Amino acid sequence: MGEKVTDQTNKLVQPILDEMNLELVDIEFEKEGKNWFLRVFVDKPGGIDIEECGIVSEKLSEQLDQQDPVSVPYYLEVSSPGAERPLKKEKDFNDNIGKTIFVSLYEPYEGSKTFEGKLTAFDGEFVTIEITVKTRKKAVNVPYKKIAKARLAVTFN
Repeated sequence: MGEKVTDQTNKLVQPILDEMNLELVDIEFEKEGKNWFLRVFVDKPGGIDIEECGIVSEKLSEQLDQQDPVSVPYYLEVSSPGAERPLKKEKDFNDNIGKTIFVSLYEPYEGSKTFEGKLTAFDGEFVTIEITVKTRKKAVNVPYKKIAKARLAVTFN
């Protein structure tokens, strides 16, 4: 049910976002306790504000009420992806070169299932991350297809 809901929500929200020059970052449909939540994460260069989230929420809510793709009661949440924004698409990796990221893999690669470091390059096939091992910097070329999840990482220097 979840994938069908997110796919249909994607089709409904994309024209709204295109009109407002906003980017769809992610859609989640999850059960937490007894309640279902449909979460839509949107952004734009420089960040999105609460008013823009409210407008998207109102317009999307109207579309969801008309189309009725969700068969159970749910809460709709439209928000910014936050500081630890997920990296879902190839564009996300290209747009965030130079930033610190965290990736988890489907299976171990070079002895690890997780890497955190500076994203230095992405060529569509490999994500190059500069990690620190003890006091030395090392570049790791992680196969893009092995990445289960990736997100920006907040660092404190």
